[in-house]
This record gives sequence, C-alpha cells and structure tokens, in this order.
Amino acid sequence: MIEVRNVHKSFTSKSGRVIAVDDVSFTARDGEITGLLGPNGAGKTTTLRMLYTLMKPETGSVSVDGFDAVRDAEAVRRRLGVLPDARGVYKRLTARENIEYFGRLHQMDEGAIASRIVLLSRALDMNDFLDRPTEGFSQGQRTKTAIARALVHDPRNVVLDEPTNGLDVMTTRSMRQFLEGLRTEGRCVIFSSHIMQEIAALCDRIVVIAKGRVVAQGTADDLRAQTGEDNLENAFVKVIGSDEGLHS
Repeated sequence: MIEVRNVHKSFTSKSGRVIAVDDVSFTARDGEITGLLGPNGAGKTTTLRMLYTLMKPETGSVSVDGFDAVRDAEAVRRRLGVLPDARGVYKRLTARENIEYFGRLHQMDEGAIASRIVLLSRALDMNDFLDRPTEGFSQGQRTKTAIARALVHDPRNVVLDEPTNGLDVMTTRSMRQFLEGLRTEGRCVIFSSHIMQEIAALCDRIVVIAKGRVVAQGTADDLRAQTGEDNLENAFVKVIGSDEGLHS
C-alpha cells in the first residue's frame, strides 16, 4: 500500500517560486489500480517523483508498505517497480540484457533473473524482440523493456507514469491487459495519465489533480455523484475546471 499525505513541492524559476504540488493526499491500496488523472503540468509527475524517492517533499510524507520515503528510501525502492516519465533503455544491450542488468542491481541471483525474464517476456509479449539490441526499437518495444526491467525484482508496488504514451492501439490494448494482470496478482498499482478514457477503463479509484492540488478522488461513480454529472467526461471537466490538456 502507498500513502501520500499532505505533500508539497515548489521550484525556483526566473519569475519566482512556483508551486508544483500543493497539499496532495491519497491512498493506493493493494489489489487495486489507482489512477492519477490531470492535464499536462498538473503535478502528477512531480508527485510520483517524490513517491519513488527521486525528490523529497518540502512538507508532508510518503510511505510504501509502512516505510517512509525519506527516512527509509532504500527500503522503499526495494518495494517499488517504477516506470518513470524518462525511460530510455541501453541501446547497445538487448532487451534481455537490459532486464538482466537491473536484476543484478537488485542483487538477484542469475537463476531468479532468468525465471523472471521468462514470466515477464510472456506477460508483455516480448519474445520476438527479447534478444535484439534495443537500438531501433519501436516506442512500444522500448516501453515494454522498461517495464520488464522495472518489475524484474517482483515488487508488490508498481508506479507507471503515462505507460501508454506514444503507443499504437494494439500495444496500448496489450499494456492494459498487463496492468489488469498486476491487479489480479494483488499488487498496488499507480497509473498516471492525462487520457480520461484510459483512467476510466482501468482504474478502481481515481485521483484528479489540477494545478498541483487534488480536486476530486474516488471511484468513477463517486466522481459522477460529486459533480452531479451522468457523463464521466463531463464530471472530469467540471472538477478540473477546464478541458484543456485532457483527452478522451
């Protein structure tokens, strides 16, 4: 389980101090997919970076399975599988070698790494390109490789920042099936997107973020009830206050 409590993060720009995340709180439970939905620039990626210890919140706290992301950062990293917004792969290595390398970074033995590669390549449909150098890979092949290496150590908590960004229709469909499989296995999954249709189709709970703040959260039915809208798209637009940057 992942708990985010009242986190705040700001940055210095030429025009002064910019607040990126302002008092954000939510809980992502085991066996559920929790969706972060909001326009580009809403603060989703900054929130996730604090969650997976790349940034420290100025105030507030993040915990993963009871471990604090600041005080127990190493324990949190061991319990997380992360697909960040920047997900380049090592171009001179094959997909298999990329995954093996991350397994060794997690101090896994070679037998365990090999077993996980078999499972992940089957789940992500990677067999056709598993032993090819990643240079020249399609966006979908790179994303699948990045997800496989993020999950090689079999984490119970999975954080995916816009995993379907730039993918074609068939690869997106495959990715959704994979995410549903993670939920069935009882994992805690956080899935960030600015595409309303994906969030609505996949997520058990939805956290809507706009201008660095949580403006609504709950199930799809909860959001419809909170806004008085029968149509989910209208509910999203209403809580955000604008349809700018939000796609269906």
